[in-house]
Amino acid sequence: MASTTTSGAPARTGRAGNSRWTVILCWITVLLEGYDLVVLGAIIPTLLKTHHLGMTAGDATTIATLSLVGVAIGAVCVGPLADRLGRRRLLIGSVVLFSVFTIVVPLATSVWMFAALRLVAGLGLGACMPVSLTMMAEHMPASRRARASTLTMTGYHTGAVITSLLALQVTDNWEILFYLLGVVGLVVAAVQWFRLPESEAFVRAKQDGEQRVPFTELLKPAYLRAGIGIWVASFMGLLLVYGLNTWLPKLMNDAGYPVPTAVTQLLVLNVGGVVGLVLGGFVADRRGIKGTTMSWFAVSVVMLACLSIKMESDLMLNVVVFFTGVFVFSAMVLVYAYVTNFYPAAVRSTALGSASGIGRIGSIVGPSITGALVSSGIGHPWGFYFFAAVAGLGFLAVLTLPRTAAAVPAETVEPAA
Repeated sequence: MASTTTSGAPARTGRAGNSRWTVILCWITVLLEGYDLVVLGAIIPTLLKTHHLGMTAGDATTIATLSLVGVAIGAVCVGPLADRLGRRRLLIGSVVLFSVFTIVVPLATSVWMFAALRLVAGLGLGACMPVSLTMMAEHMPASRRARASTLTMTGYHTGAVITSLLALQVTDNWEILFYLLGVVGLVVAAVQWFRLPESEAFVRAKQDGEQRVPFTELLKPAYLRAGIGIWVASFMGLLLVYGLNTWLPKLMNDAGYPVPTAVTQLLVLNVGGVVGLVLGGFVADRRGIKGTTMSWFAVSVVMLACLSIKMESDLMLNVVVFFTGVFVFSAMVLVYAYVTNFYPAAVRSTALGSASGIGRIGSIVGPSITGALVSSGIGHPWGFYFFAAVAGLGFLAVLTLPRTAAAVPAETVEPAA
């Protein structure tokens, strides 16, 4: 039977069909984010070699930092808007924003214009992941919300792999990477307009006259304890993800491994990440999200500490790096899964946006601290000691989290599962 949405979009039919489109389109959106957040790193060597716009290594660092700042701001700001205006509308708008500004990046006439365009594109990009995760969680039964988060995030690593493979093919024609991303993003936004349904939890709350709550709701006693733990765990988790993805090859090379082996470990790490995301979601739905997340951070401590030891066996090295990816990357996403399960619908997107936004600060801090250790000549083994300590702090942060979902405030109607 036909149905309409609160946004005036064309009607869509069938609950199963709606759920299928939600899964597909949210996954693709996260894939685009994975593509975008890796694309700059993939082309920086070419930009510096060709002196594009007179760009220096310092300029490239500034551009990369501003891109992540934009992502962090977008992640924090989108939550309250999505809780007021709807998940669907904000997701489509975010995809359009980052797609348009991505297309014009190659047209920049100065380094600062290049940086400004990346900053604005980052605003849209940062909004995509928390809204996608929220929609996926709200289209799944409570017993499958951990899987909803982890399976959605496999799109991120898929996008990163696609970027790496394309970058090897286009070499000096780096502009193609931005044009392709922007055009595909606009096509995805068009499909979302016609096929992506609004979150049923949001529609139900709006029909019942539920009042949207402000960000300050997260600072009230009912949520504050969980909020602090989530923010710290998110910060530590994304610090690990970005720190390892940025510096693992260099740390391995400093340890005495040849460059091809060191670079290969980055691929092994991300393959482990995809496996861990699938595995982590299934385990968390069966054994509990909090306990699983704590276990994942604890094993991450051990794996990262093991990487500080020089291994003579390539097989042993590959196994340790693989399992590092399995546990480190999915531990971060399980924190998001906890958010979608703990908070009621009225504040869920705001909570997830704040977790993602604060975590993005970790994504900036991690590579910076690791880079300083490398510049000081102590990247190995101290880089891995640092990462192990960060994973330990993530474990302690999760330990402080309540085990049960938050009580629903009087003004809300849909309880957290």
